Amino acid sequence: MQSKSDVQTHIQGKFDTWGETMQPVARNQFRFVREMVETIVLTVLLFFIISSAVQNYFVDGVSMEPNLHNTERILVDKWSYLFHPPERGDIIVFAAPPDPSEDYVKRIIALPGDIITIRNTTVIVDNDTLNETYVSPAQQGNPFAYKQINNVIVPPNDYFVLGDNRAESSDSRDWGFVPRNNIVGRAVLVYWPLGESNDGLLPNVSNVFVNVHQTGVAPSATVSISSVDTNSFFFVLTPGLFLIGTWRRKRPEKTLRKGKDIRKKH
Repeated sequence: MQSKSDVQTHIQGKFDTWGETMQPVARNQFRFVREMVETIVLTVLLFFIISSAVQNYFVDGVSMEPNLHNTERILVDKWSYLFHPPERGDIIVFAAPPDPSEDYVKRIIALPGDIITIRNTTVIVDNDTLNETYVSPAQQGNPFAYKQINNVIVPPNDYFVLGDNRAESSDSRDWGFVPRNNIVGRAVLVYWPLGESNDGLLPNVSNVFVNVHQTGVAPSATVSISSVDTNSFFFVLTPGLFLIGTWRRKRPEKTLRKGKDIRKKH
């Protein structure tokens, strides 16, 4: 028969065992909760960083054929121009000067201070006739040939832009320059639909402008470097951007609206 002191010792031993086993469990639970909170905070932080850095757009129209197709979805880099100015050859998204409530997509042809001349379909920047490899011969044209653009100097903080589909694009030939403040960012990636001829990163065409130099301004060696670095950055981020895109249902995809094209009448 157990004495009272033996029973108390046995009960105390049980309590000690429970205490020893409960403390590690409690620590593990706390660690799990802490890691979950950290993960959620980092995810939310990453979400807002990427949301401020990129924006997805829906292309509505054919003014950038053959390089951007109608109904395609693209990603626009909104951060690069915080570190360097827009460059010749960049495809940019901007608030349309004719209607700032709409966004257009075009290619930068001339920078502030450049001298631009257009003779029918020939484009001359700073006395250099461009060999525009991104323009298809089948889509050449100039519906605004009656508007004389001859040795026009691009004003400070303005840009001269053209659509790659010259026969069906309403652009700087029609309504003039794009103010710097109107520029949203640079188109860098076509991500949908898959299987298209232009899927992936948009090509760097700075070689088209390699002989373009403003009078008294030395050529810069930084143009191609910055473009390559930015493209590589987005290439690495692409899987994460797709995931973020699926989370951003509450933030509607923006549309590059009609009005940037000159539609053929049938």
